Amino acid sequence: MGIPIERPASPNLFPMCRSIRPLSNYEPPATDDEVEAAALQFVRKVSGSRDPSQVNREAFDAAVASITDITRGLVDALVTSAPTKNREEEAAKARARAAERYAS
Repeated sequence: MGIPIERPASPNLFPMCRSIRPLSNYEPPATDDEVEAAALQFVRKVSGSRDPSQVNREAFDAAVASITDITRGLVDALVTSAPTKNREEEAAKARARAAERYAS
């Protein structure tokens, strides 16, 4: 099923796109809009195009729709023993990290 990908020794060699956020194990669960936004970011990254030309629009939109469906299925099927994260608490932590990082 597909071409095997060699994994790097360190997971940080292929960092996740900063625009794509983790969607699983949150309360409240990821909305359909959040799942579609992640799919759109993925397709933009892979295609190298933020706004495809008219000739590529149909393929671009079809890819976003397919990846949205696949992502929703993945997020809904994942099981973990980790405690559920609260979106507001995680957002506050991220804001605090950003404030510290960008403090003059």
